[in-house]
Amino acid sequence: MRYDVAIVGGGPAGLSAALVLGRATRSVVVFDSGQPRNRAARAIHGYLTRDGITPTQFIAQARADLRPYRVDIVEREVRQAIRMPQGDFLLQISEAGEVRARKVLLATGVRDDLPAITGFADFYGQSVHHCPYCDGWEHRGKRLAAIGAGNGAVGLALALRTWSESVAACVLDEEPDEEFAALAASNNIEIVSGAIASIEGVGGQVQCLRLASGATLRCDAVFFHADQYQRSSLPHRLGCQVDREGGVIVSDRQHTGVPGLFVAGDADREVQFVIVAAGQGATAAVAINRELQDEERGTHPAP
Repeated sequence: MRYDVAIVGGGPAGLSAALVLGRATRSVVVFDSGQPRNRAARAIHGYLTRDGITPTQFIAQARADLRPYRVDIVEREVRQAIRMPQGDFLLQISEAGEVRARKVLLATGVRDDLPAITGFADFYGQSVHHCPYCDGWEHRGKRLAAIGAGNGAVGLALALRTWSESVAACVLDEEPDEEFAALAASNNIEIVSGAIASIEGVGGQVQCLRLASGATLRCDAVFFHADQYQRSSLPHRLGCQVDREGGVIVSDRQHTGVPGLFVAGDADREVQFVIVAAGQGATAAVAINRELQDEERGTHPAP
């Protein structure tokens, strides 16, 4: 089957784009592998009219909004995608054959390199988080710990001082340099060095970090600074350029530079809020529709 647009990724960016394109009478298919980055989170925050909604509720409502339009949801992973000589894209779908599309939007996002600490998964999304803007308010005024390597841990701890005066920087693998150590001292941030053996607590609520040395650091919430990597290999396979941090480089209106290929959401490594991802999806959708309009009118030939 041939669609106007194929969207790879069924999160806020992809579904937002599908809504705009559906309302522009476009035929759209959204591929959702069912592994959202925020699946461990108890709630989404910072989204007007949706603050506090669970990720599951958000996706269910977004899909319901798409029902009046020509939007198909396929709960499958796209294993491969190539750009055909005539300009269409051919997407190979696990267990579901092939799909062709005139344009493709990648909304696959990123995956966090989660710390390998015993007990981490028991608290992730409840009292262990990666984004202070998303979850800092719920732990305001409490004892916070920032986990990361060297300057990254101290930088995160400095950011967390907005929400609490009691913040410790737990540095892994490497020590902060003199500048960051001085900033920690001047902002009353304790630097704790050494490997973390486990996170301990009850019912999803962190109570302390236990170091490999046997010492403990009492805390009420943990935030971590970690590397990220592209969830999908499709940007690389389709020829997208990436920056030094692995983010897909985009130009005006989310275009990748590959003809007919756009990206939205966390995949470009900018501010990683749900509301921003949805906005990027809408922006990309307008750009995609305008390209289709130009091609159909003959004012801009298909590449």
